[in-house]
Amino acid sequence: MDGSTKTQRVKLVLLPGMDGTGDLFSKFAAALAGEFEIATVRYPTEESLSYSELEDFVRVACPTSGPFVLLAESYSTPLAIKYAASNPENLEGVVLCAGFATSPMRGWRRFLGWLLAPVMFRIPLPDLVVKLWLAGPEASSPLLRSVRSAVSSVRPKVLAARLRGVLACEVRTEMGQVTVPVLYLQAKQDRLVGRACLDELRRIKPQMAVAALEGPHLLLQREPYKAAETVVGFVRSLRQR
Repeated sequence: MDGSTKTQRVKLVLLPGMDGTGDLFSKFAAALAGEFEIATVRYPTEESLSYSELEDFVRVACPTSGPFVLLAESYSTPLAIKYAASNPENLEGVVLCAGFATSPMRGWRRFLGWLLAPVMFRIPLPDLVVKLWLAGPEASSPLLRSVRSAVSSVRPKVLAARLRGVLACEVRTEMGQVTVPVLYLQAKQDRLVGRACLDELRRIKPQMAVAALEGPHLLLQREPYKAAETVVGFVRSLRQR
Protein backbone atom coordinates (compact mmCIF):
# COMPACT_ATOMS: atom_id res chain seq x y z
CA MET A 1 0.00 0.00 0.00
CA ASP A 2 1.51 3.34 -0.98
CA GLY A 3 1.44 6.54 1.06
CA SER A 4 -1.25 8.20 -1.06
CA THR A 5 -3.60 5.29 -0.40
CA LYS A 6 -3.01 5.56 3.33
CA THR A 7 -4.08 9.22 3.34
CA GLN A 8 -7.37 8.52 1.56
CA ARG A 9 -10.55 8.25 3.60
CA VAL A 10 -11.69 4.67 4.12
CA LYS A 11 -15.10 3.59 2.89
CA LEU A 12 -16.93 1.21 5.21
CA VAL A 13 -19.29 -1.11 3.33
CA LEU A 14 -22.01 -2.51 5.62
CA LEU A 15 -23.65 -5.84 4.81
CA PRO A 16 -26.88 -6.41 6.79
CA GLY A 17 -28.34 -9.28 8.77
CA MET A 18 -31.07 -11.60 7.52
CA ASP A 19 -33.68 -8.87 7.04
CA GLY A 20 -31.36 -7.38 4.43
CA THR A 21 -32.87 -3.90 4.74
CA GLY A 22 -29.87 -2.19 6.32
CA ASP A 23 -32.30 -0.18 8.49
CA LEU A 24 -30.95 -1.67 11.71
CA PHE A 25 -27.52 -0.10 11.14
CA SER A 26 -28.76 3.43 11.91
CA LYS A 27 -27.46 3.75 15.50
CA PHE A 28 -24.19 2.01 14.72
CA ALA A 29 -23.58 4.27 11.72
CA ALA A 30 -24.36 7.33 13.87
CA ALA A 31 -21.94 6.08 16.55
CA LEU A 32 -19.12 6.12 13.97
CA ALA A 33 -19.46 9.92 14.02
CA GLY A 34 -18.34 10.53 10.47
CA GLU A 35 -15.18 8.45 10.82
CA PHE A 36 -15.81 6.76 7.46
CA GLU A 37 -17.70 7.18 4.27
CA ILE A 38 -20.45 4.57 4.71
CA ALA A 39 -22.20 2.50 2.07
CA THR A 40 -25.03 0.24 3.24
CA VAL A 41 -25.93 -2.70 1.03
CA ARG A 42 -29.65 -3.50 0.82
CA TYR A 43 -31.03 -6.76 -0.49
CA PRO A 44 -34.36 -7.21 -2.32
CA THR A 45 -37.35 -7.65 -0.02
CA GLU A 46 -39.57 -9.47 -2.50
CA GLU A 47 -37.17 -11.68 -4.44
CA SER A 48 -35.54 -14.85 -3.12
CA LEU A 49 -31.87 -14.78 -4.07
CA SER A 50 -29.11 -17.19 -3.15
CA TYR A 51 -25.83 -16.17 -1.58
CA SER A 52 -24.21 -16.43 -5.02
CA GLU A 53 -26.82 -14.12 -6.53
CA LEU A 54 -26.41 -11.60 -3.71
CA GLU A 55 -22.69 -11.33 -4.41
CA ASP A 56 -23.49 -8.87 -7.19
CA PHE A 57 -25.01 -6.48 -4.64
CA VAL A 58 -21.78 -6.58 -2.63
CA ARG A 59 -19.61 -6.14 -5.70
CA VAL A 60 -21.56 -3.08 -6.89
CA ALA A 61 -21.35 -1.42 -3.46
CA CYS A 62 -17.58 -1.85 -3.12
CA PRO A 63 -15.42 0.88 -4.66
CA THR A 64 -13.13 0.02 -7.53
CA SER A 65 -10.63 2.62 -6.38
CA GLY A 66 -9.87 3.95 -2.93
CA PRO A 67 -9.51 1.90 0.26
CA PHE A 68 -12.47 0.16 1.83
CA VAL A 69 -13.33 -2.22 4.64
CA LEU A 70 -16.17 -4.74 4.61
CA LEU A 71 -18.30 -5.10 7.74
CA ALA A 72 -20.79 -7.94 7.65
CA GLU A 73 -23.42 -8.82 10.19
CA SER A 74 -24.46 -12.44 10.82
CA TYR A 75 -26.35 -13.55 7.69
CA SER A 76 -24.02 -11.59 5.42
CA THR A 77 -20.74 -12.86 6.84
CA PRO A 78 -20.44 -15.72 4.29
CA LEU A 79 -20.94 -13.11 1.56
CA ALA A 80 -18.16 -10.94 2.97
CA ILE A 81 -15.85 -13.95 3.18
CA LYS A 82 -16.57 -14.99 -0.41
CA TYR A 83 -16.00 -11.50 -1.78
CA ALA A 84 -12.87 -10.95 0.30
CA ALA A 85 -11.51 -14.28 -0.97
CA SER A 86 -11.30 -12.72 -4.44
CA ASN A 87 -8.81 -10.31 -2.85
CA PRO A 88 -9.90 -6.96 -4.34
CA GLU A 89 -6.82 -4.77 -4.63
CA ASN A 90 -8.18 -1.92 -2.49
CA LEU A 91 -9.80 -4.03 0.24
CA GLU A 92 -7.95 -3.33 3.49
CA GLY A 93 -9.81 -5.48 6.01
CA VAL A 94 -12.93 -7.40 6.96
CA VAL A 95 -15.07 -7.23 10.10
CA LEU A 96 -17.32 -10.21 10.84
CA CYS A 97 -19.98 -9.57 13.48
CA ALA A 98 -21.55 -12.78 14.84
CA GLY A 99 -20.09 -14.51 11.81
CA PHE A 100 -19.86 -18.07 10.53
CA ALA A 101 -18.35 -20.09 7.70
CA THR A 102 -20.78 -23.00 8.00
CA SER A 103 -24.26 -23.27 9.48
CA PRO A 104 -24.39 -21.88 13.03
CA MET A 105 -27.22 -24.31 13.72
CA ARG A 106 -25.99 -27.86 14.21
CA GLY A 107 -27.64 -31.24 14.73
CA TRP A 108 -31.32 -31.26 15.57
CA ARG A 109 -31.52 -27.44 15.51
CA ARG A 110 -30.33 -27.38 11.91
CA PHE A 111 -32.86 -30.06 10.93
CA LEU A 112 -35.66 -28.23 12.72
CA GLY A 113 -34.72 -24.91 11.13
CA TRP A 114 -34.76 -26.47 7.67
CA LEU A 115 -38.13 -28.09 8.35
CA LEU A 116 -39.79 -24.97 9.77
CA ALA A 117 -38.25 -22.39 7.42
CA PRO A 118 -41.28 -22.22 5.06
CA VAL A 119 -43.73 -21.38 7.86
CA MET A 120 -41.84 -19.68 10.69
CA PHE A 121 -41.90 -16.16 9.18
CA ARG A 122 -45.59 -16.10 8.30
CA ILE A 123 -46.59 -14.52 11.60
CA PRO A 124 -45.12 -11.37 13.20
CA LEU A 125 -42.22 -12.02 15.54
CA PRO A 126 -43.42 -11.87 19.18
CA ASP A 127 -41.37 -9.67 21.52
CA LEU A 128 -40.43 -12.74 23.54
CA VAL A 129 -38.81 -14.35 20.49
CA VAL A 130 -36.98 -11.16 19.53
CA LYS A 131 -35.63 -10.78 23.07
CA LEU A 132 -34.68 -14.44 23.48
CA TRP A 133 -32.83 -14.94 20.19
CA LEU A 134 -31.90 -11.54 18.86
CA ALA A 135 -32.00 -8.45 21.05
CA GLY A 136 -31.59 -9.72 24.61
CA PRO A 137 -33.95 -9.58 27.61
CA GLU A 138 -33.26 -5.90 28.30
CA ALA A 139 -33.93 -4.69 24.76
CA SER A 140 -35.77 -1.38 24.57
CA SER A 141 -39.23 -1.03 23.09
CA PRO A 142 -37.93 1.14 20.21
CA LEU A 143 -35.39 -1.54 19.27
CA LEU A 144 -38.04 -4.25 19.38
CA ARG A 145 -40.24 -2.16 17.09
CA SER A 146 -37.34 -1.56 14.72
CA VAL A 147 -36.56 -5.27 14.49
CA ARG A 148 -40.19 -6.21 13.88
CA SER A 149 -40.53 -3.46 11.27
CA ALA A 150 -37.40 -4.57 9.40
CA VAL A 151 -38.41 -8.23 9.41
CA SER A 152 -42.03 -7.56 8.46
CA SER A 153 -40.92 -5.49 5.45
CA VAL A 154 -39.49 -8.64 3.84
CA ARG A 155 -41.70 -11.31 2.27
CA PRO A 156 -41.83 -14.49 4.37
CA LYS A 157 -40.70 -16.65 1.45
CA VAL A 158 -37.58 -14.48 1.09
CA LEU A 159 -36.71 -14.86 4.77
CA ALA A 160 -37.30 -18.60 4.55
CA ALA A 161 -34.95 -18.85 1.57
CA ARG A 162 -32.30 -16.86 3.42
CA LEU A 163 -32.57 -19.11 6.45
CA ARG A 164 -32.08 -22.16 4.29
CA GLY A 165 -29.11 -20.45 2.69
CA VAL A 166 -27.57 -20.03 6.14
CA LEU A 167 -28.22 -23.67 7.02
CA ALA A 168 -26.48 -24.82 3.84
CA CYS A 169 -23.63 -22.29 3.71
CA GLU A 170 -20.05 -23.46 3.26
CA VAL A 171 -17.26 -20.89 2.87
CA ARG A 172 -14.41 -22.46 4.84
CA THR A 173 -12.23 -22.76 1.74
CA GLU A 174 -12.86 -19.12 0.88
CA MET A 175 -12.00 -18.05 4.43
CA GLY A 176 -8.61 -19.64 3.99
CA GLN A 177 -8.09 -17.56 0.84
CA VAL A 178 -8.68 -14.18 2.51
CA THR A 179 -5.36 -12.34 2.74
CA VAL A 180 -6.39 -9.08 4.44
CA PRO A 181 -6.67 -8.72 8.24
CA VAL A 182 -9.95 -9.92 9.75
CA LEU A 183 -11.64 -8.78 12.96
CA TYR A 184 -14.33 -10.93 14.55
CA LEU A 185 -16.86 -9.20 16.81
CA GLN A 186 -18.17 -11.80 19.23
CA ALA A 187 -21.39 -11.13 21.14
CA LYS A 188 -20.88 -12.90 24.46
CA GLN A 189 -24.59 -13.50 25.02
CA ASP A 190 -25.35 -14.59 21.46
CA ARG A 191 -27.95 -17.39 21.44
CA LEU A 192 -27.92 -17.86 17.66
CA VAL A 193 -24.26 -17.92 16.67
CA GLY A 194 -22.30 -19.81 19.27
CA ARG A 195 -18.62 -20.04 20.17
CA ALA A 196 -18.21 -23.04 17.86
CA CYS A 197 -18.53 -20.73 14.84
CA LEU A 198 -15.73 -18.50 16.12
CA ASP A 199 -13.54 -21.51 16.92
CA GLU A 200 -14.07 -22.86 13.41
CA LEU A 201 -12.99 -19.60 11.83
CA ARG A 202 -9.94 -19.36 14.09
CA ARG A 203 -8.83 -22.84 13.10
CA ILE A 204 -8.82 -21.66 9.50
CA LYS A 205 -7.27 -18.27 10.22
CA PRO A 206 -5.44 -18.31 13.58
CA GLN A 207 -4.22 -14.74 13.11
CA MET A 208 -7.80 -13.38 13.04
CA ALA A 209 -8.33 -10.69 15.69
CA VAL A 210 -11.23 -11.21 18.09
CA ALA A 211 -13.10 -8.64 20.17
CA ALA A 212 -15.53 -10.18 22.65
CA LEU A 213 -18.19 -7.67 23.69
CA GLU A 214 -21.03 -8.00 26.16
CA GLY A 215 -24.28 -8.23 24.27
CA PRO A 216 -26.81 -10.40 22.39
CA HIS A 217 -26.87 -11.45 18.75
CA LEU A 218 -27.86 -7.94 17.61
CA LEU A 219 -24.62 -6.55 18.99
CA LEU A 220 -24.38 -3.52 16.70
CA GLN A 221 -27.89 -2.50 17.72
CA ARG A 222 -27.55 -3.08 21.46
CA GLU A 223 -23.98 -1.81 21.85
CA PRO A 224 -23.45 0.56 18.91
CA TYR A 225 -20.87 2.78 20.64
CA LYS A 226 -18.69 -0.05 21.95
CA ALA A 227 -18.84 -1.80 18.60
CA ALA A 228 -18.06 1.42 16.74
CA GLU A 229 -15.08 2.13 18.97
CA THR A 230 -13.72 -1.37 18.31
CA VAL A 231 -14.18 -1.08 14.55
CA VAL A 232 -12.55 2.36 14.43
CA GLY A 233 -9.56 1.04 16.37
CA PHE A 234 -9.21 -1.90 13.98
CA VAL A 235 -9.35 0.27 10.87
CA ARG A 236 -6.89 2.77 12.29
CA SER A 237 -4.48 -0.09 12.96
CA LEU A 238 -4.76 -1.09 9.31
CA ARG A 239 -3.84 2.42 8.21
CA GLN A 240 -0.67 2.29 10.27
CA ARG A 241 0.64 -0.86 8.62
